[in-house]
Amino acid sequence: MSVIYDRVALIGLGLIAGSMAHAMRRAGVAGDIVGTARSAETRATAQEIGLCDRIVATAAEAVADADLVVLAVPVGAMAAVAEEIGPHLKPGATVTDVGSVKKAVVEAVGPHIPAGVHFIPGHPLAGTEHSGPRAGFAELFDNRWCLLVPVEGTETGALERLRGFWEALGAQVEQMDPEHHDLVLAVTSHTPHLIAYTMVGVADDLRRVTDSEVIKFSAAGFRDFTRIAASDPTMWRDVFLTNKDATLEILGRFTEELFALQRAIRTGDGDQLFDYFTRTRAIRRGIIDAGQDTDAPDFGRGLSRAQKAG
Repeated sequence: MSVIYDRVALIGLGLIAGSMAHAMRRAGVAGDIVGTARSAETRATAQEIGLCDRIVATAAEAVADADLVVLAVPVGAMAAVAEEIGPHLKPGATVTDVGSVKKAVVEAVGPHIPAGVHFIPGHPLAGTEHSGPRAGFAELFDNRWCLLVPVEGTETGALERLRGFWEALGAQVEQMDPEHHDLVLAVTSHTPHLIAYTMVGVADDLRRVTDSEVIKFSAAGFRDFTRIAASDPTMWRDVFLTNKDATLEILGRFTEELFALQRAIRTGDGDQLFDYFTRTRAIRRGIIDAGQDTDAPDFGRGLSRAQKAG
């Protein structure tokens, strides 16, 4: 694979940016990788493990002469970072992000991008419950989707270049508009995370009554809730504050479904429960058939990191 961007700047050095660095090296698509993070401790860790070719102290310094700038910071921090780097961006450079909300990112970042710089928001649908510069690995994006959300007037060449970059990192790429992206993610990611956090919170209340039996006797379903609920709290706080409308719409639909199931349980309507579970089971089969998970009986816990990512 030939170099796609001579210099890539990673702003934020957590799981996604770290995995991008490893995947870029694996694919040989970046000539030089420069990284920075707000925390001095994070920068020191990244320096220690050789995550990037260079680690610098500020975002403004990181983007100097960069051909691709990746904003890998919480959505709530995007505006401040964009304002800082705007005057230092190289003409012809591309700025993208990895945030899981897109409409708010477009509104926060767009005004700070100067003319002559391409702004193409993005969202790789990949991750684990782990965070920090040590959490990244090259296989994270293999056979996962990366959604690109080009703004009005995006140059085709810049868009295709970024698409090729993500494909080289192992991802499948699709385009969406910001509003549709945020609604889809409210269904597939944001609301499930909120439900997981809620269920773990309920269990925490119960744990005080049952003398830790909830933890001791955790079954697979609850264990998977706790895995989701272990995700970065800053990121998820910002997701719900910035994707409020779509999340509330899906929560409303979820509540309606939950009431229907409550009624079926209360009235002993076994046929409705069986039909509902049969229909929803097909969704799981579709996810497995699409290669987005395995049907391993241990919920994938016995798989290697590379197998999980692939």
